[in-house]
Amino acid sequence: MTEADRTRRRAAGRDWLLFALLAGGFCWLVARGAAGLGYNWQWYLVPRTIITEGPHGLAAGPLLQGLGVTLEVTALAACGAFGCGLAAALLRLSGSLAGRALARAYLEAVRNTPLLIQLFFLYFVLAPTLGLDGMATAVLGLSLFEGAYVSEILRAGILAIDHGQWDAARSLGMGPAACYRLVILPQAVRRILPPLASQTVSLVKDSSLVSAIAIGELTMRGQSLVSETFLSFEIWFTVAAMYWLVTTALSGLAHGLERRLAYPS
Repeated sequence: MTEADRTRRRAAGRDWLLFALLAGGFCWLVARGAAGLGYNWQWYLVPRTIITEGPHGLAAGPLLQGLGVTLEVTALAACGAFGCGLAAALLRLSGSLAGRALARAYLEAVRNTPLLIQLFFLYFVLAPTLGLDGMATAVLGLSLFEGAYVSEILRAGILAIDHGQWDAARSLGMGPAACYRLVILPQAVRRILPPLASQTVSLVKDSSLVSAIAIGELTMRGQSLVSETFLSFEIWFTVAAMYWLVTTALSGLAHGLERRLAYPS
């Protein structure tokens, strides 16, 4: 083993020790706070909120059902956000003055108002007019909100492509659509993947706000369980852990995809 390897191992050991100390300190603070409140921990009741015993065997508990709704909303909204973001980015890069103005108005309206207010507006004003149910309203609201941020990520990635790539595509007789599809966007993906992954993680967390319009996702199921069982700390810590697992898995998947795109086999 070389000296450099030993140095890296010592640094890694120090990092893990520091992490363990910080985690232990956090747990101690939580325990002290709960002790000061006279809280009676009942972690043994938590597993049944995740998996329950049904008439036909094991079944998903309220929190696991809520997590399923969260993942469904996130997946649909992610597709919608990419579509809205791509449309807004292309409009902002187009030669149409009306298209650029429309895209700019959309970005300013969405990014400068709270998501919760947007959801209320869609649910109580537009949804009855358009005949949308709660799930469709939630997906639409998240798609529009996240799409405003995705559009800037996509626009930055497209602008980062060297202008010579456009000239080369045009010299081969490609039109604008073919140029974007075959030349520009495949190269831009490598540049925008990290911020897109970060935005997807934000989408998972932002999906908790759709509980305000009566969508039975993870946060709303957690609120209901706290009201029924009074297990405030246990339920909310479990809900936070489930969100953390999902976002960590997404981050790891994006990192692996980023490395594969950067170093193709």
